[in-house]
Amino acid sequence: MNLRGAKRREEPDVTLTPLIDVVFLLLIFFMISTTFERNSELAIKLPEATAQSEPSKESTIEVSIDGEGRYYINGKRLLNTQTTTIKKALKKAAGSKFPPLILTADEGTPYQSLVTFMDVARQLGFARLRFAARLVDDDE
Repeated sequence: MNLRGAKRREEPDVTLTPLIDVVFLLLIFFMISTTFERNSELAIKLPEATAQSEPSKESTIEVSIDGEGRYYINGKRLLNTQTTTIKKALKKAAGSKFPPLILTADEGTPYQSLVTFMDVARQLGFARLRFAARLVDDDE
């Protein structure tokens, strides 16, 4: 038996301070980086398609955009596609109120024409925008 002082091994100390520092810095980084997210400025509530639409009791403004990007407000063609022309026509059609807009676009309409119109409507203060679509039967 060896009773002389056996050397005791010391347990290694594991310090968590550097790990906590790294996790804390990552947390701060992700908290700061999420504030740079920019939400869309066009809030659009899409209606559900039904077999028959309910008649609206209030007046609406019907806007059509053809396949070449030309605008029609209540059936009247605008002279050009500039934003100032669209603004003047919408103001004239709306008067002092902001009735709902019904947007009908050809399937070949340039995407930029749709975005331009929606941006102009948002700038003027229109909050309700509906998209018209044709009803497709399941048999087709």
